[in-house]
Amino acid sequence: MTTIRMHAGVAGALYLVTFATSIPALALKTPFLEGATEDPAALRWAVVLEIVLAIACVGTAVALLPILRHRHEALAVGFVASRTVEAGLILTGVLALLALTSISTASASPTLVAIHDQAFLLGPGVLPAVNALLLAPVLLRARLVPRIIPIVGLIGAPLLLASAGATMFGAVDQVSAIAGAAALPIALWEGSLGVWLLVKGVRNEPQGGAIPTSQQASVLDR
Repeated sequence: MTTIRMHAGVAGALYLVTFATSIPALALKTPFLEGATEDPAALRWAVVLEIVLAIACVGTAVALLPILRHRHEALAVGFVASRTVEAGLILTGVLALLALTSISTASASPTLVAIHDQAFLLGPGVLPAVNALLLAPVLLRARLVPRIIPIVGLIGAPLLLASAGATMFGAVDQVSAIAGAAALPIALWEGSLGVWLLVKGVRNEPQGGAIPTSQQASVLDR
């Protein structure tokens, strides 16, 4: 296995980890946050899953950095930065959840619930769109993956941003059918990218599959 293939496979696996953690975490914590249950056990499991989610978020960008940086270093580094901010917001929400587990009821601290909700809105609600706008153009123009995958990401980014904006102004509930539908293209983009990277890797590998040590001219500038 070449170095580039290994990095692509790790990134793909970590993308799938984000799905395997974020969806169950949302299902576990939502009843507690909405006051449907006062059992903190599920909330503790959600905390564990979201910590893994935050680590996987950063890991996807770090794994892809050696592949992307010689094609467009600014966007590659920007992608790492965006993913790191996303992870930080996820962990901010985790801190609020941890505090809630100690008081056993969400209704006892609406401030903590609000902190979690805003962190969730800005992190998983906004940053995936920024990630797509940074990563998809590099993948598309360098033809590292099938064109349809980054195109879906570029379509989904403005939809997710519009949904987040509507949520901020109170027009749409944060967890609702409309918000879920708006997030579907981004979910499809990240899921399909993860599967492709894990199974196929990237196209246009340098001869021998080694990561270049010198910075070459960006494909985007050709």
